Amino acid sequence: MRQIIIDTETTGLNPDDGHKIIEIGCVEIIDRKITENIFHTYILPNRVIDDDAIKVHGITNEFLKDKPVFDKIADDFLNYISNSPLVIHNAPFDIAFLKSELSQLGRSTDSIDPKNRKIHDTLKMARTISPGKRNTLDALCERYNVDNSNRDLHGALLDARLLADVYLKMTMGQTDIANLASGVKISKQNINISSSRHAKVITTSDEDNNAHDDYFKTAN
Repeated sequence: MRQIIIDTETTGLNPDDGHKIIEIGCVEIIDRKITENIFHTYILPNRVIDDDAIKVHGITNEFLKDKPVFDKIADDFLNYISNSPLVIHNAPFDIAFLKSELSQLGRSTDSIDPKNRKIHDTLKMARTISPGKRNTLDALCERYNVDNSNRDLHGALLDARLLADVYLKMTMGQTDIANLASGVKISKQNINISSSRHAKVITTSDEDNNAHDDYFKTAN
């Protein structure tokens, strides 16, 4: 099974206010193993980045001035994620921005709509698993012993890599029996299942039955 971890960095908090994506980072997981097949790009937003956003991710307009606009990377991005399930921390945020970018290009957003694709929101998952606790990515890294010591600032690819590790640890209990530590893939072909098995019926002796009746006579 292929899954794609996605993270984005943006010029601000709300695409409805004209804010744009400036970085996309994706990490591939196949059969619960992180692969080296990543997708990563910076994007020219053609608008000023909010000062508060720069404090979070450290990406400046000067740094982005020679980077491609979203239209130039859209096909590569969509081809990379294909129809694979997506794993995103606070998925509504990233999905809203991706939909906004595609809409501005006059392109369909169906391919990233939760109605048409499986999307795992790790923030929602974490709130279910640990209600009342902090569930930021840093908090989850600490909770699941994922090393985030080099995360001084947010970064789409860095955060996607961290989230991949967190997600795998969060979902360890859901691992299919075929992926247990033995490494042996179990299938119907290599399990000897008898189709002639019958339920085993255990009957009690007359002595047991009499003792049972005597007990309730005494109790009454």
